[in-house]
Amino acid sequence: MDVQKPGRMNAAEIKESGAIVARARAGDAEAWGDLYREYAPAIFRFCRRALPTREDAEDATMEIFMKIRDKLDQYDATRPFSSWLYKVAANHCWDVLRRRKIRQDKETEDLETLPLEHPDPNQLDQLIEKRTSEEVRKALDKLGSRARMALVLRYYSDMSYDEIADSLGVRRAFVGVVLLRARHELRQALEGPGAMAAGGAR
Repeated sequence: MDVQKPGRMNAAEIKESGAIVARARAGDAEAWGDLYREYAPAIFRFCRRALPTREDAEDATMEIFMKIRDKLDQYDATRPFSSWLYKVAANHCWDVLRRRKIRQDKETEDLETLPLEHPDPNQLDQLIEKRTSEEVRKALDKLGSRARMALVLRYYSDMSYDEIADSLGVRRAFVGVVLLRARHELRQALEGPGAMAAGGAR
């Protein structure tokens, strides 16, 4: 998967990023431009998976960086900047989805309908890697908004269960249930007749 995850930079990169953030916080416009060029592509990819359309992702990316600029003084410099950035992005995307109430019906289904056998996360990773980004996005579109957002937070921003619970506003114990359903639904979507035909055509 073409994923740039937070917290995966080496020590030198973290130090350099911290220096740029410090300059940006001090009002250095050039440093702010450097931050945008460095992180905007990854945040756009994150938003593109979390939100229904490319236009939504483009709008969200701009809005997220506007928020970041206003909130830079709230950033804790002892933690990786990318982790904080992804958290702001996650909260923004989730707010967008909640406002639109996308597929809320799927979020209130009886949890007892979940199968006892569920996809192994590693097997799901392998299945995703065999599909194009467009196929994965189309499969994600078939999920309820909470399930989709949980998957994006877990696999594309590398958040912990506690961080996912905080972002989605749910109890930590519920995160595992949401991910269980989401993995099952995503695998079904990726293995459906249309997805299999598309995958076998390459």
